[in-house]
Amino acid sequence: MKFTTFLAAAACAVALPAAAQDKANWPSSLTIGTGSQGGTYFGYGSGFGAMISEELGVNAGVEITGGPVQNVTLVETGEHQLGFVTLGPADEARRGESPLMPGTPHEAVRALFPMYQTPLQAAVLASSDIESFQDLQGKRVGVGPAGGTSATYWTRFFENAEGYDGVRVSNAGGSDTAGQLKDGLIDAFVYAAGLPTGAYSQLAVENDVRFLSMDDETLATMKEIVPAMADFTIPANTYEDQPEDLQTVSLWNFAIAHEDMPESLAYEITKLAMENHDRMMTNHAAARETLPENVSKNVVIPFHPGAARWFEENGYDVPAID
Repeated sequence: MKFTTFLAAAACAVALPAAAQDKANWPSSLTIGTGSQGGTYFGYGSGFGAMISEELGVNAGVEITGGPVQNVTLVETGEHQLGFVTLGPADEARRGESPLMPGTPHEAVRALFPMYQTPLQAAVLASSDIESFQDLQGKRVGVGPAGGTSATYWTRFFENAEGYDGVRVSNAGGSDTAGQLKDGLIDAFVYAAGLPTGAYSQLAVENDVRFLSMDDETLATMKEIVPAMADFTIPANTYEDQPEDLQTVSLWNFAIAHEDMPESLAYEITKLAMENHDRMMTNHAAARETLPENVSKNVVIPFHPGAARWFEENGYDVPAID
């Protein structure tokens, strides 16, 4: 009996160091690159950072950034351990086409888990004479922070689509841009963020607002300029003053990490996001699409081995990406 007890105690003594060793190379803290206040990344990331701190014992803090274009570079260079990106900017950075590090392929970035889709959105005050995208010609348009998905793709649209050469763009965070529209400093607020977007929600509560829907011509032009875009419908009543569906385009968002992140940590972070859907939803409603089956939406960023292991163990095919 005593010998059996000794064996059991010895087995526990062996098991404990193994578990501790699994976390031995984990960092004591990590930084999550998000976006501007009023945008979805910030709210989503603040909540998820708290989950990591509480459940994994790693102090996770969020940092306000310019968005995906900056986030992918911050992760590539190791300045941030985690970041949120839309697949368009991430793909361009992988190919060495990042405006922040042109000519430098971002080859150390790895995908962890799917987040949600980012639709392009547009709003004006109801008192405005702007009723369609074509009416933006010659107007002052806030496009979100420089380096973000919104500024990147809306600016590219205005520069390349026919009939928008007179648009004057300005850059600021989501909440600040909404305030500029309210104060008459800009004529329109176009953005890209998950639903519902906090800056738009507050704007619509405090003001009479008109949301713009893309016509077929605008949809086709946007998808021609940005091939990674796909059709998307913003459901009616997502915001106040929005009684009908809005037609637009969207890009998928994924969480990313550096390839040097310990495999066990990448596994646990992915597991935390994928196995706690209800809690993720309390972080932000956009997390309704934070589902493991959406792993297939990423075909541009290689997956971290730790993340891939969680998906494969749970029966999900991970896209093979070179």
